[in-house]
Parts: sequence; C-alpha cells; structure tokens
Amino acid sequence: MKNKLLILTMVLLVLSLSSAYAGNSLRLGTAGAQELLIPVGSRGTAMGGAVLSTTYGVESMFWNPAGLSSLEGTEAAFTYLPYIADIDVNYVGVATNIEGFGTIGAGAKVVSIGDIEETTEDLPDGTGRIFSPSLTVINVTYAREFTANVSFGVTAMFIHEDIFEVQASGLAFDVGFIYRPRWYGLSMGLTVKNYGPEMEFDGIGFDREQNDRTVRPVSDDFDLPSSINIGLGYDFIDDGRNLANLSGNFRSNNYSEDYWQGGAEYVYDGKYALRAGYNFSDQDEFIYGVTFGAGLSVPLGGVTFGFEYSWNETDVFDDNQFFTVKANF
Repeated sequence: MKNKLLILTMVLLVLSLSSAYAGNSLRLGTAGAQELLIPVGSRGTAMGGAVLSTTYGVESMFWNPAGLSSLEGTEAAFTYLPYIADIDVNYVGVATNIEGFGTIGAGAKVVSIGDIEETTEDLPDGTGRIFSPSLTVINVTYAREFTANVSFGVTAMFIHEDIFEVQASGLAFDVGFIYRPRWYGLSMGLTVKNYGPEMEFDGIGFDREQNDRTVRPVSDDFDLPSSINIGLGYDFIDDGRNLANLSGNFRSNNYSEDYWQGGAEYVYDGKYALRAGYNFSDQDEFIYGVTFGAGLSVPLGGVTFGFEYSWNETDVFDDNQFFTVKANF
C-alpha cells in the first residue's frame, strides 16, 4: 500500500508540472543560473547523464538525491572539469549514512570564469581593471529508503553569482525518487530539478551618474533552468562477478527543447568499469553527443579509493573531460 501511494504521488507530481515544464525553442536562453546544469562526477557523465535510476554515492546529490540513500558508510569525492572557453569547474562533496535516520550530504560547486578586463561605455577598450567572475552552488541533501523498493531524496541549493560589482543569490531544490521493483533488474527514477524562485542581480556595478546624482537601474528577474526527468535502468547481467546495465533518461526542460540520454556500463569484480553514453535533442546547434569513460576502485587499509574519468563530445568548444577521485570508509 505504501509503495502504491508513493508511485501515485510521483505520477501526480509529473502530471501537475508537465504543462509548466514543456520544453520549446521559444524559451531557449531565457533561464539564468546555468551553473546548475553543469554535471558532477565522472560516472554519470560517462553514461551520458542517463543514471537517474542507477546513480549512487556523492555524485547522486546532483543526478538524483534519492540515490544517496544506498550509501554505506561515509564517502568523500572531488571532481575537476576543465570546462568550455577555459572555464574551470571544481566540486567537492561528502555524505554519510546515519543508521535509523537516513543519509545526509553536502557539497560545493565553484565555477571560475577567469580574468576579464573591465570595459565601459566611455572606455570600450578597457579601463585597466581586471575582475574574475565566480559562480557558486552549495548543496545540502537528505535521502532515505522508505521501503526495500522505494527511495526518496531532496537537495536544497544556495546559488551565488558574483560578477565584478553585481551579485545575484537564490535558492533551488531537487526532489527525487527511485523505485526498484526487484523484477528482472529493472529500476525507475524521477526527479524535479532546479525548482525555485526567480533571481535578480543587484549591486554598485549598476550605478550611473545622472544629473549630478547616482541612480541604479533595477535588474529584471530571471528563471532557474528547471526540468522534470524520468529514467529507466536495466541490469541485463548480474552474476556476482560481472555487472552490465543499460539506462535511459527523458528530460523535459522549461528553458529549451527536451532531450534524451542513453548510457551503458560494464563492471568487473566491482573494481573495473567501462561506460558509454549519448545525448540527443532536436534543438538547433545542440553541442553534446557521444560520451565514454572508465573507473577503477582500489581497497586500501579499510578505505576504498575510486578513480574515474569521462570524456564528453562537445561541438564548437573543446570536448569536456571529467576527473573524479573518491574515498569510501
């Protein structure tokens, strides 16, 4: 009865929000806080992001917070991404399971844009001042297994954007479920991502001198890049030594065309992993495509260390590469 009620709640949630989150090209580029969309972790990105129902560990706080509920012990992870246009992205997170309570975690993503020379209307060639914009997302996550089949998780995110002398701050939430029917290795995941109030910029950078007095224009509000995500996973091999799975996601965006993600993973002896994936969208000039990666787990002195890598095809800009180090103890 409890499982049926939770599944019904998930379905009603999707139906109630589907009209608001239907993707279309007219909304392209209308959402801000794009750093919320930059993924975390090499496993998920190697599988094209199609890990909604199979994610686990610290990186699940990004993909689907419900996946954190399966964590055993404590895990810390660090991910580095040399992003497009010489932008650096760093993420660090830690999570721990508390018996009888659930799993809690926290993390921080910092996007460093790099040095930019200030220009103004009066000095379009530059003022000589240099600034370095930064975008920060701090998350806190709670997850719990309701039953042997159903997991739930929620992530709260504080967003702060600092661009020279103007700033914007906001809050966003992810809510996720994972349902494992214990039937032929199937799993299903659902998340509502980046749901929250509008943000706006403010600061002395807007100040202008007019008629011997200082005036400050009011910045327009902007939406967060919210989405509804539905995913399926299937373990077609699971004999104790070999594990192989296929997975797929559908993402309904409120800021662009919807798109599909597919992925595959093979793990041998719980230590060696190969992964691949693909992203597809009808959106014009969609820049993402093929993905692949690998992982290695090494037990050492009671701690299991993980080293993971992924490569993501990216048109126009340099291809994305993710480097992740994990420790579980």
